Amino acid sequence: MLYFNSFIKEGVIMSFLKLILVLILSFYGCTTKPSTKEKKIVIWHWMNDREEAFNELANRYREKTGITVVFKLFSPPDIYSQKIIAAARAGNLPDIFGILGEKKTFASFIKAGHILSLNNYMYENSNNWFNKFYPQTIKVVMFEKNNIYGIEEGIYAVPLDTTIMQFIYNKTLFKKAGIDLNPPQTFEEFIEVSKNIKEKLNVAGFASGWAESWLLNCLATEWAINIMGEEKFLKTIESKIPYTDPDWIKVFELFEKIRDSGILMPNIITTINKEAEDIFSKNKAAFSFNGTWAINVYKQLSSDLDYDFFSLPKAEPKNPIKIWGGAGTYFMVNAKSENKEEAVKFLKWLTEEEQQIFLIEKTNNLPAVRGCEDKLPEKMKKLLFNLENLTHPNIWKYNEDSRVIEIINTGLQQIILGIKDAKSLASEIQKEKERITLKNE
Repeated sequence: MLYFNSFIKEGVIMSFLKLILVLILSFYGCTTKPSTKEKKIVIWHWMNDREEAFNELANRYREKTGITVVFKLFSPPDIYSQKIIAAARAGNLPDIFGILGEKKTFASFIKAGHILSLNNYMYENSNNWFNKFYPQTIKVVMFEKNNIYGIEEGIYAVPLDTTIMQFIYNKTLFKKAGIDLNPPQTFEEFIEVSKNIKEKLNVAGFASGWAESWLLNCLATEWAINIMGEEKFLKTIESKIPYTDPDWIKVFELFEKIRDSGILMPNIITTINKEAEDIFSKNKAAFSFNGTWAINVYKQLSSDLDYDFFSLPKAEPKNPIKIWGGAGTYFMVNAKSENKEEAVKFLKWLTEEEQQIFLIEKTNNLPAVRGCEDKLPEKMKKLLFNLENLTHPNIWKYNEDSRVIEIINTGLQQIILGIKDAKSLASEIQKEKERITLKNE
């Protein structure tokens, strides 16, 4: 009996040990098995007109690499911006994203550790990736040495395209009104031609989405630089020149003259840019002011629209102009992403010539990289002549305080509405500028 009990105990012990051995082997077998989790790059964006093109590029990249790329659209832009800020605070930004806003916002994301420096990637192999971009485009996403934001010198985003702000004229309306197709070169000619077409054809002389005040600010900036020069303009931002300077009053008076000329479309201050683009595409306005993305918009709205771009009508004919432009769309890599290396590889692929040509054909935007010029339609080729004259807040050493910009923009809208004049606006801006300067000392 003792022998039998001993045998039973030994058998139980052996069975237990075998079970432990099996469990150990199973555990190590599981942990050493290669991961089957699929690689995926998530990108957030706000561009409705490019969703189809982005999805096609994602499919091509998966076929090439086996890596899934998911573009997630959040629109309109203000909703997108809110989502990006909320995601940054919650620590769940996607692998790749863009920032809409001033350079100060860009810098704050870098300081918080959300954006990866791309220096190592851009400058490797004798600056190979960096040298592909138009200099005027890549500058917009760079922080120079000793910048006021305290950001380490470098490149922090990848431009996808180039945007240039331009005046646009409707050639069909010019022909109907019997006006020479050469666009106006001066502010006075612009007013005269606009009034002429309005009177002859009963259409608006000028249409734009001035409910979006940044368009007003952009136009005011271009005229300010034409009137006073870029150096004096930038000294105003540095508080070395007051907004009550006679040259600034001349800038604001231009908007009084536009208002008093009667050329503006009805309700221009409550019209968003998409609505203005629709009005222009239907031959209801002679002129507009818009970015080069309008090429794609007009193609979708009215494929037979006959129009062309031209540079700012000069308020001071003898002085040069600067044109608002640079990188239109640019993507950042999330520095905290587990997929940041794969994200960089995808952006490199996205800015290769083949993909840039695809985007030219599908979205009608100017490319970010050189080498695609022969693939551009004639209308877009001519726009490239303006590259040397581009300016943008992101390349200025100093940027104006957002509170001052808000007063400028609101004040310009009030001038158009006839409830404020140029001199009172100049005084109001300067008062806010001095208040902020004093507070920061």
